[in-house]
Amino acid sequence: MSVQKEIDVVTDYGDLAVTNGISVFDEKFDGMFYYDGDDLGVTYTPKQTSFKLWAPTASEASVMIYDSWDGALVESKPMVRDVRGTWVLTVSGDCNHWYYTYGVKVGSQWNEAIDPYARAVGVNGDRAVVIDLRSTDPQRWTEDRPSLAAPVDAIIYELHVKDLSIHPQSGSSYPGKFLGLSESGTTGPEGIPTGLDYISGLGVTHVQLLPIYDYATESVDETKLELPQYNWGYDPKNYNVPEGSYATDPYMPKLRIKELKQTIQALHDRDIRVIMDVVYNHVYDGYLINFTKLVPGYYLRYKEDRTFSNGSFCGNECASERAMMSKFIVDSVVYWAQEYHMDGFRFDLMGLMDIATMNEIRRRLDEIDPSIIMIGEGWMMNTVLPEAKRANQRNADRLPRIGQFNDDFRDAVKGDIFEYELKGFISLGRSFEAKVKRGIAGGIKYEGAIAQYATEPDQTVNYVECHDNHTLWDKIVLSTDGHTEEEQRSMHRLASAMILTSQGIPFIHAGQEFMRTKQGVGNSFKSSIEINWMDWQRCEERQSDVLYMCSLIKLRQSHSAFRLRTAREIREHLHFEQAPDHAVAYTLRNHAGGDSDRHLYVLYNANPEPITLELPELGDWEVRFGSEDVFFLKQHQLQVQGVGMIVLAIS
Repeated sequence: MSVQKEIDVVTDYGDLAVTNGISVFDEKFDGMFYYDGDDLGVTYTPKQTSFKLWAPTASEASVMIYDSWDGALVESKPMVRDVRGTWVLTVSGDCNHWYYTYGVKVGSQWNEAIDPYARAVGVNGDRAVVIDLRSTDPQRWTEDRPSLAAPVDAIIYELHVKDLSIHPQSGSSYPGKFLGLSESGTTGPEGIPTGLDYISGLGVTHVQLLPIYDYATESVDETKLELPQYNWGYDPKNYNVPEGSYATDPYMPKLRIKELKQTIQALHDRDIRVIMDVVYNHVYDGYLINFTKLVPGYYLRYKEDRTFSNGSFCGNECASERAMMSKFIVDSVVYWAQEYHMDGFRFDLMGLMDIATMNEIRRRLDEIDPSIIMIGEGWMMNTVLPEAKRANQRNADRLPRIGQFNDDFRDAVKGDIFEYELKGFISLGRSFEAKVKRGIAGGIKYEGAIAQYATEPDQTVNYVECHDNHTLWDKIVLSTDGHTEEEQRSMHRLASAMILTSQGIPFIHAGQEFMRTKQGVGNSFKSSIEINWMDWQRCEERQSDVLYMCSLIKLRQSHSAFRLRTAREIREHLHFEQAPDHAVAYTLRNHAGGDSDRHLYVLYNANPEPITLELPELGDWEVRFGSEDVFFLKQHQLQVQGVGMIVLAIS
């Protein structure tokens, strides 16, 4: 059999005689061929292994057995057509460590592709591997998750695996690897803690890892790891397998699995949950991906002229609304939650996905553990998917318990992310007070114009910095020419303080606490390692800023009033107070959450000049945070000098 390994353009969508006259593009296709079984991919035992492939447009299918990741074909084993477009093959004996792919004949064309449901692969992910998953469990591997009472109790720390430990002063024995995140006792310049000890010391509840599934060889070649390669990983290749470049040896299929599990366990043992950044909205190449080779025309979205819909700006979109694509996505998320004990999922470009799939994921995760977090980018994207089906901010009322990143709050705080020179609230930009109030209220419909997309606060993720675009520090530097570094530092601290004390789910980017810089690079997805790494020297030099972030985290965790569970509670307890321009003040009153403080008064002040504020007459106010900026506090009057946040309280 001659197998075509790469297709530049799919020209053959199959013989309609194979599908009883129904085209792969026909709405009736799903009704005829949807398969709801849980046995797609490989089912392994030492006595026999079953292979199951969904390929309804194929007239023939085979399992191609290889002797290694790049070795010769050993045997082509024909599969038998089974129910609803599936093909099956059962092989007696122990198939452990077999390398395999699928060959399918679609129309007159033979294609070869890796199993979409592959759970282990060879180096660079071009061939799947049969393994005993239980042999990948580390010696200590518990199912217990760190406790989380509500999503708004989360404090998310976004991290790229390589960034954490690749710096020459990280102190890591495994620089750039999964295990670099699992080490205890690592130190950096002047003996400061680094790695896992450092993250644990911050007090965050969740580490969100940029893509750790197996991503495209064009981004990082696992056979050339001696070279200085770097990529964020938003170009999926094998969705259900860890990325090999983060393993100590990518040539050993089981090792990447075991080392990722070790890392998750190490984080869980420090009471830190793990969120996985997942990219189900597009694939790295619409023509070369396994989906297209196995069932051409099905898994991706097409315009009427049969060209790819490209709302992702990555060349294609996954057709999540199609039954078997939706099933694949749901199965994949559930697999990571069960096999790897993931505690949450962040959905890249969630606005390209359909509402029904997202809600089915939420339902299935609730069956496992309702505390597993779901968040995503609910942007309004240009796609052929009908507006009413899109999982975006406009449809948030139909996406309960799924958080969405609050870009309006982000831009109000620091200024537009695309117009680099434009200022935000923290840098004396004008007329941002109303937008800031919407963010403070957790994006809910609070009152009048203070309203956004959220129905409940757990649908809002508040942030001012992430892997995308400029770091907060670089944005401030670009937009505040003429200001001193100390002034810029105060703006930065204020922005972080606003995120950690607003209603909703707070999210910070790794290194934000020491004012991370990427030297002005706004899109560092494939920039040098030196641009992207966590600079531990800078961290040591800015330990006072790190401690400031720690104090913000402790403040949030010690006052449940900053973590109100429902929109009703927010409307009941949150009151906005009078404040001059470039300042926003509010109180959290009579909150019966077990805190010692009955009332809190919070001021976000971007004015460098002194200001005076009248305090609500609720009792005797005391300073809880920001005392260095309090010039005068007596009875019901507060005088402030300096950019920053002040928190007062009445016990």
